[in-house]
Amino acid sequence: MVKPSKTRTFSSRPGATQDTPDFSASPGKSPSPQLNLADHFLIAMPSMLDPIFGGTVVYLCEHNDEGALGVIINKATDMTLDLLLDRIDLSVEIEAGRVPVDKKPVMFGGPVQVERGFVLHSPHGPYTSMMKVNEDVALTTSKDVLEAVAVGTGPQRLLVSLGCSGWSAGQLEEEIVRNGWLTVRADPAIIFDLPVEERFAAAMKLLGIDPMTLAGEAGHA
Repeated sequence: MVKPSKTRTFSSRPGATQDTPDFSASPGKSPSPQLNLADHFLIAMPSMLDPIFGGTVVYLCEHNDEGALGVIINKATDMTLDLLLDRIDLSVEIEAGRVPVDKKPVMFGGPVQVERGFVLHSPHGPYTSMMKVNEDVALTTSKDVLEAVAVGTGPQRLLVSLGCSGWSAGQLEEEIVRNGWLTVRADPAIIFDLPVEERFAAAMKLLGIDPMTLAGEAGHA
């Protein structure tokens, strides 16, 4: 199971420390054990003016009483997958009959561990550091998944990001109560098949909401 190292506490609020999340219990906070939003989208409300998370959709890979871990799926960097492979010294040598590497954009997954790669993919494979979210989506942080991509044997459906997003115990629940996020069960097609610019609206439509009519004071799902 993929676990961030425990160092400083990360907060999605502006000006907070941007480092690996500390999943240790926070005094005075009592996260609900019934709330598990793994395999859900977090959709930023218009009231969220944070320069990092405003207008984003986050796919949550893990959520428990120790905290939450996810990846922003609709905030592209200026890097493409082929350039990333070159930067980490992986020569693209596609084997005959295998899937070629395309120029899909690499995402900014969040402000935690921004120099580290996080790969959402389907189907699953025998990768070293892989966390299975469900039957359709896994999160891998080991280099072997990108090595497989470089030779054309990697997963055909994938989203590569630099960095991830993390919340300490009870923090995400608090942000949801403050109407910072809408939540909805995720659809893998939005992650893997839609262009980046269409993902926010598509996630909103899962709730039956037109993004153009969403008010900042609306409640959460």
